[in-house]
Amino acid sequence: MAAAADSLLIRAASGHPGGYPPVWFMRQAGRSLPEYRELRAGIAMLDACRDPAMITEITLQPVRRHGVDAAILFSDIVVPLVAIGVGIDIVPGVGPVVEHPIRTTADLDVLREIEPADVSYVSQAVRALVGELGGTPLIGFAGAPFTLASYLIEGGPSRDHARTKALMHGQPVLWGALLNRLAVIAREFLRIQLEAGVAAVQLFDSWAGALSRADYERYVLPHSRTVLEPLAEFAVPRIHFGVGTGEFLDLIHRAGADVVGVDWRVGLDEAARRIGPGAVVQGNLDPALLLADWPVLEAEVRRIVIEGRSAAGHVFNLGHGVLPDTDPDVLSRVVDLVHSLS
Repeated sequence: MAAAADSLLIRAASGHPGGYPPVWFMRQAGRSLPEYRELRAGIAMLDACRDPAMITEITLQPVRRHGVDAAILFSDIVVPLVAIGVGIDIVPGVGPVVEHPIRTTADLDVLREIEPADVSYVSQAVRALVGELGGTPLIGFAGAPFTLASYLIEGGPSRDHARTKALMHGQPVLWGALLNRLAVIAREFLRIQLEAGVAAVQLFDSWAGALSRADYERYVLPHSRTVLEPLAEFAVPRIHFGVGTGEFLDLIHRAGADVVGVDWRVGLDEAARRIGPGAVVQGNLDPALLLADWPVLEAEVRRIVIEGRSAAGHVFNLGHGVLPDTDPDVLSRVVDLVHSLS
């Protein structure tokens, strides 16, 4: 852990960058790797997320193959919800599907607080990974309250989040109670990972970009803050990422983020300006460009690294997750290129 604390990732996240930006990829643990597909063959996603040996192996695979500067724990944002008894299945090609969507105050009873024993497999895997990774930091993660709420209210993935927005505006008391419970679950899930030894944490708010700035500030920001602010006691970087959140990057920072993840829609130089003095950013290569010809991809990587220098610190990443059709060799080549750009 001491070596990980002096890693490029931790230094960049603290605003004291090294010679080049540390690089890792969201959804790097699996997705495009043939060794991942072979290991996962015939095994349901949630079953894989509850197997300490499988969590450990899948987390390590991209570190071995790509030489990235950080590992991200193999898991899923619904893992803590399933662990406390919420009926959710991850359907291939669809995503999380909720057995009984939350629509009334009575539905909140299923959302009890999470205990370490509920996710002992996560703690066990984290401890094993910290031993295996040595100086490479391990990032823990959780889903943010808004994104979790959207799945629970809609019953699954949604294009317009209509039921979610209707409940948010029409039943603000229920909304506040739901988001508060989810915030506590997410916070404690991250705390469990931190106590097991992760070197940083990331809060994913995949669907927050569906909101206006005003709605995010009123209905979501206080609950994301409930997750992140208390974790300051661990003195590790807290990364906060949302898709389509360029209009309120400063608010994401105010939620308690040391590092603000930026998708590909906003340049990192502009993102740093919007966040304010001392901004540390993460991102922000469009994942689709990993499928482009190398000269195109190389130019984009170089541009992003240059733009990242306008921030106090920069962690190179994608603007969202690795696409399944990505050639793993291209990811390795991107890592080598970033490492060469001192």
